[in-house]
Amino acid sequence: MKKISILTILMVAMGLTLVKAQNLKLDKKLQEKLKPLISQFHGTAGIYVEHLPSGKYAAINADTIFPTASIVKIPILVGVFQKIADGELEYHQPMVYHDSIQYGGSGLMQFFKDSTVTDLSTLLALMISYSDNTTSLWNQALAGSGETINPILSSYGFEFTRVNSRTEGREENWRQYGWGQTTPKEMATLLKMIRKGEIVNRAASERMYRLMTNIYYDDYALSQIPPYIQTASKQGMVNASRSELVMVNAPHGDYVFYIATKNNEDKSWKPDNESWVLARKVSALLWEYFEPKYEWRPAQGIGDFQEGLSY
Repeated sequence: MKKISILTILMVAMGLTLVKAQNLKLDKKLQEKLKPLISQFHGTAGIYVEHLPSGKYAAINADTIFPTASIVKIPILVGVFQKIADGELEYHQPMVYHDSIQYGGSGLMQFFKDSTVTDLSTLLALMISYSDNTTSLWNQALAGSGETINPILSSYGFEFTRVNSRTEGREENWRQYGWGQTTPKEMATLLKMIRKGEIVNRAASERMYRLMTNIYYDDYALSQIPPYIQTASKQGMVNASRSELVMVNAPHGDYVFYIATKNNEDKSWKPDNESWVLARKVSALLWEYFEPKYEWRPAQGIGDFQEGLSY
């Protein structure tokens, strides 16, 4: 096991970060509103929602393990900031990109010229804002890969949230879930702990949260929240699994939710993909539930691609 900071160990020992030690109350009304949306999905869907001021929550398949896809980049982010806190990395540390580490899919750094000078803060921003795969794998290596990141997650009480890819001993998990795995409750709880300044330390948590408020992929759950309201989020998308993690800094109190899907029958990449429609419907329902007096509805007609985005 790689080094974990003394601060992290002390936080766990003091009982400040245990996932299961929470005083929460089921919101039966919200639960009933969400059930039809989840049950009608053609595949497996799960959700965890928590209203932070009241401690009320709703949960459907919230302890079921789902693939993270790119949402694994949040645990990677935690791993890098732990290294920064331990003095092994610096936030603005200079880096040099070499195209030998180029990786396809989402992101921008794969198009950089070989030997481009950059820095760690840019790698982290690209990983979160644009879900950049090249910088994500680079950051994972800098963090010490899953062999270092997973013990950190475990130290905070997370039982199922893990990095699988390029991690010794997790080959079977990688075959089943891909890059990473989590449950709706655990990933929502991780973001809640970041919001409360409980991951790594307060300064690191606040910087991680700032990074998560600058997201390019706002056509899904974020499209149903007023653009004037701050959100922190991360999206994960592969053919048969689309998931989204969102914290909403709403006028009447923060709420966090994680909507996860797997075994999706609809594997298309069109705006009306069933999992993306589900994410929008869930997000719209939650916004109207927690902020019923806020007069706003998503605008229509921003080009043909926008058709069907608002529900």
